[in-house]
Amino acid sequence: MPLFPEFLRAYPPEEPAIVPATRWILFQSRGILLRTNGEGDALPSGIVAETGTLEPSAPILLGRLDGIEYVTAEIAEDTPLDAAFDRVDLRSLYGRIPEIEWHIAGYASQVLHWRQTSVYCPLCGSAMGPMESEWRRRCLQCRHERYPMVSPAVLALVHDGDRILLAHKPGWGSRRSILAGFALPEESLEECVHREVLEEAGVRVTDVVYFGSQPWPFPHQLMIGFFARYTGGEIVIDSEELAGADWYDYRSMPPLPPPLSLSRQMIDSWVKTRADCSEL
Repeated sequence: MPLFPEFLRAYPPEEPAIVPATRWILFQSRGILLRTNGEGDALPSGIVAETGTLEPSAPILLGRLDGIEYVTAEIAEDTPLDAAFDRVDLRSLYGRIPEIEWHIAGYASQVLHWRQTSVYCPLCGSAMGPMESEWRRRCLQCRHERYPMVSPAVLALVHDGDRILLAHKPGWGSRRSILAGFALPEESLEECVHREVLEEAGVRVTDVVYFGSQPWPFPHQLMIGFFARYTGGEIVIDSEELAGADWYDYRSMPPLPPPLSLSRQMIDSWVKTRADCSEL
């Protein structure tokens, strides 16, 4: 079941019918525009004229939520913004609008990224045609087709009794998280877990169990989370990937990723399970 079944994606794509209730996800220089007032933040809404002098270009209908159309578009980088607007990046947008709208904004960022990176054919360099009756652009010369990219990456929570393996990258400060890595061609997700854990931390695991998945629009990942039980090996990090890794007891955890991330949700779930077991 979809995370938000009430959001009905527009597929195949169709022309947006811009009306006063239309909700806009507008990007300028990779930032998303919010209307700010005394009542809080909100996505802009209304017909194009009611968005002031923003002049969105080539709008794309994303879907409908409670009968309201959500449309995304870009505005020119040199377009001046009045005091009614605030421009924030996608990460900073979380918590300032309803969570379902944040996910729609993530969807919008991936669709626009695909359109921006599909102007020219990667095979012959010719111009790509317009979006057709699906998320597809076809080269006008060699007929090569491009669809929005989705890059699968695993999250691996390695546990051993009451302890969990956490790592950090350069620049993270005191924050720690579980291991992660992209799946390779002709590799199952479970194989990816075994390989990434061994390559990045030097340890071996078994009992790889699926936890859940999360679209991660930075810019087009799909994060797939697994629990895995430690079976042996001493921690030896890949210094090109990590700045360090160590074991942590569930009763004394370091600073962790923000709650919006699947990695944090996995850690919280594991900690709760260990705490519940200790009370038995």
